[in-house]
Amino acid sequence: MASVHESLYFNPMMTNGVVHANVFGIKDWVTPYKMALLVLLSELGRAGSQLGLLERRRLNRLLLPLLQGPDMPLSRLCKAIEESCPHLASSVHIRLKLMAEGELKDMEQFFDDLSDSFSGTEPEVHKTSVVGLFLRHMILAYNKLSFSQVYKLYTALQQYFQNDEKKSGIDENDMELTNTEEQEGKMEKEELDVPLSREEEVSCSGPLSQKQAEYFLSQQASLLKNDETKALTPASLQKELNNLLKFNPDFAEAHYLSYLNSLRVQDVFSSTHSLLHYFDRLILTGAESKSNGDEGYGRSLRYAALNLAALHCRFGHYQQAELALQEAIRIAQESNDHVCLQHCLSWLYILEQKIFDSCVLLEHSVNKSLHFGLPYLASLGIQSLVQRRAFAGKAANKLMDALKDSDLLHWKHSLSELIDISIAQKTAIWRLYGRSTMALQQAQTLLSMNSLEAVNVGVQQNNTESFAVVLCHLAELHAEQGYFAAASEILKHLKERFPPNSQHAQLWMLFDQKIQFERAMNDGRYHIADSLVAGITALSSIEGVYRKAIVLKAQNQMSEAHKLLQKLLIHCQKIKNTEMVISVLLSIAELYWRSSCHTIALPVLLQALALSREYSLQYLASETVLNLAFSQLILGIPEQALNILHMAIEPVLAHGAVLDKGCAMFLVAKCQVASAASYAQQKKIEALESAILNLNEAKTYFAKVDCKEQLRDVLYFQARLFHTLGKTQERNKCAMLFRQLHQELPAHGVPLINAFK
Repeated sequence: MASVHESLYFNPMMTNGVVHANVFGIKDWVTPYKMALLVLLSELGRAGSQLGLLERRRLNRLLLPLLQGPDMPLSRLCKAIEESCPHLASSVHIRLKLMAEGELKDMEQFFDDLSDSFSGTEPEVHKTSVVGLFLRHMILAYNKLSFSQVYKLYTALQQYFQNDEKKSGIDENDMELTNTEEQEGKMEKEELDVPLSREEEVSCSGPLSQKQAEYFLSQQASLLKNDETKALTPASLQKELNNLLKFNPDFAEAHYLSYLNSLRVQDVFSSTHSLLHYFDRLILTGAESKSNGDEGYGRSLRYAALNLAALHCRFGHYQQAELALQEAIRIAQESNDHVCLQHCLSWLYILEQKIFDSCVLLEHSVNKSLHFGLPYLASLGIQSLVQRRAFAGKAANKLMDALKDSDLLHWKHSLSELIDISIAQKTAIWRLYGRSTMALQQAQTLLSMNSLEAVNVGVQQNNTESFAVVLCHLAELHAEQGYFAAASEILKHLKERFPPNSQHAQLWMLFDQKIQFERAMNDGRYHIADSLVAGITALSSIEGVYRKAIVLKAQNQMSEAHKLLQKLLIHCQKIKNTEMVISVLLSIAELYWRSSCHTIALPVLLQALALSREYSLQYLASETVLNLAFSQLILGIPEQALNILHMAIEPVLAHGAVLDKGCAMFLVAKCQVASAASYAQQKKIEALESAILNLNEAKTYFAKVDCKEQLRDVLYFQARLFHTLGKTQERNKCAMLFRQLHQELPAHGVPLINAFK
């Protein structure tokens, strides 16, 4: 058995001109690229005081990624050195050329001279420094090679240098081309000069050493968490991981990164497969047992079950998730692992809220997490608790106090990711309660924090889910105020940050479809709005069904719209989506108006008003009151309608969408005109003039969102009022504008008091 082990340990393998030992035995090996780095370090030591302070600083910053990163071609290495210190790059190239074109003894002498770096009372390199450890590893790996292996390394170095010379020769030949040949040559040269992609870079370097592999995995994992767009594409990353696992199948961390990569593309089979392999390798290698004693084996098992439960929960496999979670709880209880039990308790709440709404488990989890010193888990629990209580209609001030307590935990323990989540949560809560100004302020707060925090490896934490949520809300807020160009710019920015294949892309896709839908409805292009319903339904079935009903209602297909809304109402009541329940009730009330069933609409509106006030949805409550005022106008009591309008119009004008502001002012004008019928002549003229001013304001709002159908109705109403007041010139102007819009839009009558919106 010993002889077999020794043969695995010492027999090198050759892959793409790289000499290395088996990855299970040696953590690092000598490659031509690493020899070039050794030459760079040697020349750097020779230069000494000749280098300026700025050049030395640049070289020191360059060394770490060169030492930790994968092997690269000589041309790229020389180019990187040249950017920091041009004359040092030429020295490295000359030294490598002499070694590659010389004899084997030159390479032997070079490695013998490397040991002198550590000699003397004040050595050039300290043994425990990053450079010192690299030098010692290379010297040790070289000394363990047999003569045949040294010869293979020398031939690999020659091949490495010759490949660079061939490329340089092609570049020189390209410069001599003329006319069409010159153009073709330039194209070839440009292709050669383009920096190699990550995939090409690794493929030309063969298998990575353990240190290079660990650096690659940690870098890609960090990018997947913080900035997915800068990470490799799912296909390229999986190819690199497969290459790593081909040379070391027991590399547990590579299996885990493969699991994360599979989650990006929602691949259930591959993600489950990689996750199970990760924990299998973790147990087989004994990494956990070495650091945790006898508990290591059991610890891996219980966290394997917990992660499997989380995976199934993510894909909606709740029964399998519950079984895996029960297994994790059983093993954790046997081992008396309170930390694992707290994680299990959090996931138990997530699973049980799919069945019934209970915050008892979550409150218990938060208390226990604080007791066992788990601030991250406690803060996530508080965030979930705030979210549940927001949906339950708790007062905003109490929710903000709870979030303030969680923010104290974040700042105390420097949990920057949770700070972002907290601000995004506040933005969503203010949007839920209809306070668009406060939501805008919170969104701007998070976006301004973007420049405050720069993470290592040049990655900024600006491509997380929190930023996606905030930017989507920001785009919708701008669209509601009629700033469609700004909303398009924000969505364009979202598409660049979160490409369609990224895990948070569905957020901006849904908001983009919704904004396009609203614009098409405002413009009266119902066929375009209908075509967008399929895309919205694919991303959110509830939103899709609701908007299908709105299109049917606009197309006067009342019975089909009523059936859809009734089904949606029952479903939303079952899943306790109160916000959508109120919106559906308002749409049903509008259907009753259009069907001349005005009295039937009143109980529906009162039900919506009761729900919106119970759940503290102020904006929806104001919108419901406006609908009630419209019902009173239809029923012939405009004075009462005006009284309740004053109660509801202020929140709409302060926080509402431009379309809602226009509808509110239009409704005020209608009520003023209807009330003026019983006034004295002078008072009636004043009321009509006031109504005209309100119509002008409504017209401004409708023009801002390009709502042509409402503009047509306002112009018709204004023309009638001007005619009553005897203002012929103004009447003719409104009549002309009305005629232009009436010719553009479908002619199905002009509804003056049989529709609120």
